[in-house]
Amino acid sequence: MTARRTWILTRAQIEQIADMGDAVEAVAEAFAAQASGDAKMPPKVYLDLPEHQGDFRAMPAAMGGAAGVKWVNSHPENPKRYGLPSVMGVYILSDPATAFPVAILDATLLTALRTGAAAGLASRELAIESPKTVGFVGSGVQSFYALSAHRAVFGETFEPLFSDLTDARAQAMAERHGGRAVSVEEASGADIVVTTTPAREPVVKREWLADHAHINAMGADAEGKQELQVAILNDAQVFIDEREQATHSGEINVPLHDGSYSEDSLAGTLGQVVAGQVKADRQKLSVFDSTGLALQDVALAQRLVARARELEVGAPMDLVGS
Repeated sequence: MTARRTWILTRAQIEQIADMGDAVEAVAEAFAAQASGDAKMPPKVYLDLPEHQGDFRAMPAAMGGAAGVKWVNSHPENPKRYGLPSVMGVYILSDPATAFPVAILDATLLTALRTGAAAGLASRELAIESPKTVGFVGSGVQSFYALSAHRAVFGETFEPLFSDLTDARAQAMAERHGGRAVSVEEASGADIVVTTTPAREPVVKREWLADHAHINAMGADAEGKQELQVAILNDAQVFIDEREQATHSGEINVPLHDGSYSEDSLAGTLGQVVAGQVKADRQKLSVFDSTGLALQDVALAQRLVARARELEVGAPMDLVGS
């Protein structure tokens, strides 16, 4: 990289160099740094835009000799109204010593990669070791990245089961990526269940779940969202990604606020499991409540930029002058 120039990476360029196995390891590194205290991550900042049925989030973090911030949105009506993705973002990676902007890159794909990778990592750490089925409740874009992460972790030894409110969407995922389109109830009966819906009422019932199942609850990322019956949380070992975010906007936020679930019932954080500070029982029901951490972004952004430079993908730009 040319000195004092900022590396620019587009989404298409990230697609050229991205590797889901590497993304899982980057996310594992982020969780380990969080648990050991070797990272900085101020709370996520929300800019709510109810008049546009969406919001912006600013997510800063520093670890491993890099600092960065992601500016990302969540506008669920975008695809239908404007033909745009519901989630878009830009990432700025900086040198913390000088504050120089090392890189600017698309964060839409970055977000999808690290979100899927977090689900794969949680399953690696919490689920039974040789799952036969992985069920997807919600068959949108994020289910593809979660599927890719699970294949990076477990290989192709499991059968994917896709479900969605729109049957055609689940069928399309099964046709493109293997597996079967099934009901929400059947998908929920898998060894591993991944929920990626925008639901504000539970869509997965306790009686549908196997007693050894692991659930990656990925959809609840804003206040008022909820995908799982509270009976699931009360029966399960519940691991969160970060306490403040999870209690504000994760899967546990609604039952915490209405008093049907207690914060004292939490089993710990995924970072504590990765770092060996907390042990999970893989034979018992478990839930990973994922809200998405800025540390995941900075860890993966570092790896992507390093690989882009190595392969000479992207281009340097004199953004701020010397």
